[in-house]
Amino acid sequence: MAKRAIFEEVGSTERPATRTGVIDSARRGARGAVRIWMAILFALVVVIIAVGGLTRLTDSGLSITEWRPLTGALPPLSAEAWDREFELYRAIPEYQLQNRGMSLSEFQFIYWWEWGHRQLGRVIGLIWALGFAGFLITRRMPPGWTGRLLLLGALGGLQGAIGWWMVASGLSGTMLDVASYRLATHLGLAFVILSLIAWYMLSLSRPEGALLQARRLSDRRLMTAGNWLIALIFVQILLGALVAGIDAGRNYTDWPLMAGGLTPPGMWEITPWWRNLFENDGTVQFFHRVWGYILFAVIVAVWWRARHAANRATSAAFTAVLAMAVLQMLLGIVTVMHSSPWYLALLHQFGAVVLIVLAVRARHRAGYPLIQSLRT
Repeated sequence: MAKRAIFEEVGSTERPATRTGVIDSARRGARGAVRIWMAILFALVVVIIAVGGLTRLTDSGLSITEWRPLTGALPPLSAEAWDREFELYRAIPEYQLQNRGMSLSEFQFIYWWEWGHRQLGRVIGLIWALGFAGFLITRRMPPGWTGRLLLLGALGGLQGAIGWWMVASGLSGTMLDVASYRLATHLGLAFVILSLIAWYMLSLSRPEGALLQARRLSDRRLMTAGNWLIALIFVQILLGALVAGIDAGRNYTDWPLMAGGLTPPGMWEITPWWRNLFENDGTVQFFHRVWGYILFAVIVAVWWRARHAANRATSAAFTAVLAMAVLQMLLGIVTVMHSSPWYLALLHQFGAVVLIVLAVRARHRAGYPLIQSLRT
């Protein structure tokens, strides 16, 4: 072999540059596409929470007396079908004790509300199933996300079953509405699903490597505080559902007193005593108010702690929670002082959606702070 000079340029064929984009993309999965899918589901869950609230406010929830997950997607298409549905409704206590003499057109009004509510649930389930199957089949599911996204589908299926369990409570006996604790369970699970989707969207908005790096700068104390905030807000949402379940927001319209006193009259008059926590309108509203005061005090305390956080974005996230809490409290006071008209009640419910999502966002910022917002 011929010897080469030390500084002689090697004239061998050049090796092609390594292309890593396709491989890296495959390993990352379609994070952006999954996030868009999550955003669509998030919007639909917000809408179905609002529709569910209107279904309750219009007393439409018991208009469909059968649970038919597949065939129920088709509404009555003939006069005979409408007569059959109306006959089923006339057999339940709500009609016999409250709506006797209702016309077919009045029944159709409440029927369409409940049908729309159930149909929207089916649409959400279909969009989840198509998206989940599509990302799996095309192998675009981000690593580690299959179980998380499967959990959403499982919770959605459970939500449908709980919805029927709720409706069934008002189809017999002397119940004029669904059981308030079942309504609270149904609404509570909707907020759990919404909060999970919000968390997933926040996590998918940044690369996995950036999240791992950001985790090293997490604020443990604010993470714990954020967990408590979410839990306390969730309890207040459940108490609000109990208020809605027995129309407790339409009584005791004075504030800050209740019927002129610190506590409502006859607060423990129902026996056994624990039934007052679910069936006594004064007791239910009283605890909703008191828990609101406690929650607001905790939010102020957490915000005060977050003011000194090393990360500007984290501090701002907790400030947003405080601002929304002030607005939500004012909305609650105005709603009860006006005897809970549907538009104020719905706005107050939407405020709960915004509040818990902002709390989830603040908790995420505490655990995964934005690096570019570090204070000097």
